[in-house]
Amino acid sequence: MNLDLLQKQFQSARRHQRQKILLLQLCLLIGLLLCWQLATQFRILDPLIFSSPQAVASLFITKISDGSLLPHVGITLFETVIGFLLGTLFGTVLAIFLWASKTAAAVLDPYLVVLNAMPKVAIGPMILVIFGPNMLAVIVMGVLISVIISTIVIFSAFLQVNENYVKVMQLFHASKYETFRHVVLPASMPTIISTLKVNVGLSWVGVIVGEFLVSSKGLGYLIISGFQVFNFTLVFLALVMILVIATVMYKLVELIERKILGK
Repeated sequence: MNLDLLQKQFQSARRHQRQKILLLQLCLLIGLLLCWQLATQFRILDPLIFSSPQAVASLFITKISDGSLLPHVGITLFETVIGFLLGTLFGTVLAIFLWASKTAAAVLDPYLVVLNAMPKVAIGPMILVIFGPNMLAVIVMGVLISVIISTIVIFSAFLQVNENYVKVMQLFHASKYETFRHVVLPASMPTIISTLKVNVGLSWVGVIVGEFLVSSKGLGYLIISGFQVFNFTLVFLALVMILVIATVMYKLVELIERKILGK
């Protein structure tokens, strides 16, 4: 009975802590928006360059009313989600392959390091030539940004699993598949979830850069269009939409984390 009471108290304290953090985050956001508005209103910042929350909100209402914003949001969101899922999936599969084959891991390790260090934006024109100026090229860019780092991080997590657990499985003549399923994968799950969080941001970077290069629609296209005509309110509107949607994706990953890891 006392144990149940302590558990309820712990859960209640943790829930209150999360609510407190959320409240502080909202207060910080409101404070930043207020400072931005006042700084542009009193000409501390040039409103022509930095716009203002009021101008961005007004443009948002206008573009929602005429239906010109949601198609761009939908296209970028679709490209980002696909790039996020494929980048994480391919990275995880490649990490499993490297864990299963020590020879392959030894051979590919320097190549992974070099590929991770190489600026992916530099191969954007090559992707454009190979896939053409279409949505596929943007998705490929999103995948390339996240797949290498996913592979490296997840593979490192596999290698850091306690060797004693693996030796116990070998003692009972377990196959590699059984060892991976019952020991390595569960022990690495926190790292995989953390990789998902990182990939949310990386996928957005890849997709937006891809839209800079090849797209005629999407939030990346709106940013480029805004810069070209010096409409910085449009630029900030696109940036705000990216921040909001990326935050929602991040929170969804956190929800998955709580469900799987019981946090």
